[in-house]
Amino acid sequence: MAPTTALRAMAFHQPEGVLPVAELPGLDRLGEGERASCAQLGIDEVRADDSLSAFDLAAAAARRALAEAGLSAAELGALILVDARAPETLMSSSATRLQALLGAEGAVTFSVGGLGCVSLTPALLAARGLLAADGDLDNVLVVHGSKPPTPLRYRHPVTVSGDGGAAAVISRSGPVRILDILQETNGDYWDLFHVDFRDRPTDQWREECRSIPDYSFRLAVETRNRLRALHRRLLERNGLEQQDISCYLSHNLSAGAFRFTEEALDIKISTSCFDNLRQYGHLGPNDVLLNLHTELERGGLGDGQRAVLLSASPAAAWSLLLVEIGDGAATHYL
Repeated sequence: MAPTTALRAMAFHQPEGVLPVAELPGLDRLGEGERASCAQLGIDEVRADDSLSAFDLAAAAARRALAEAGLSAAELGALILVDARAPETLMSSSATRLQALLGAEGAVTFSVGGLGCVSLTPALLAARGLLAADGDLDNVLVVHGSKPPTPLRYRHPVTVSGDGGAAAVISRSGPVRILDILQETNGDYWDLFHVDFRDRPTDQWREECRSIPDYSFRLAVETRNRLRALHRRLLERNGLEQQDISCYLSHNLSAGAFRFTEEALDIKISTSCFDNLRQYGHLGPNDVLLNLHTELERGGLGDGQRAVLLSASPAAAWSLLLVEIGDGAATHYL
């Protein structure tokens, strides 16, 4: 049987610079309604450093994850980079750039993305597939640097984006077992949020929503239904009841989004999510990893307990990840 995968190590890099939401660049040029929506998100501040690129943030987190796992880059079997929302250059490879920077010459290297804040899921699916397909391959490093593509960090009416890097070493054993992964998408919303960038200076880039009603009503209804169905499917195919889940962790968009998810699934989102939302804002695919790490650091999850990590993206995409805290020295099988 193919071995289940595990999070061997997680690490993060947050810039030192703190930017209060009330002082966001360009906020004063928005309408009164937009500013009011921004103030009600439940985000007080974000980390921001204009001197650091998404690649810089990813590389710093990658080095920390390797150190946390006690590995050298040469010991990596694979390196998977979750693409930045806006690449620094066209026709180049950030994934192999990171490979060279780290010294991971022997690692199978590629990038994934295209699903916004759900893009961590295809990276984990790819890591699981590599470990299942090749018995000689171990230690897959998954990395992402999160940085908003536009000078205005507020995405109306959704969230405020901060800067941050995250990395995880995926292996056959580790303190957090990945028991199951579910993902669904709907291409009807492929351009619901977009940035027109051709022939425009970067200081004029702005993320726009094609239709606020489509986001606030149509997609909201579909998200509720998708999450309910995915949650039910995840529990049923793992032989679990809702009471078997000790903790629910969400991606960080807004306090309102947390309440929406709680009502849709009849659950409680961990306070770790609210706290990280308040001080870091939205970090794209990094949110759920950061929230899981915070929950573990606080002692909110113990040996044998399970957690569900939920992500949803206006792309539109939805994913649920089932993890269990276990013995990091053992190899676990499905």
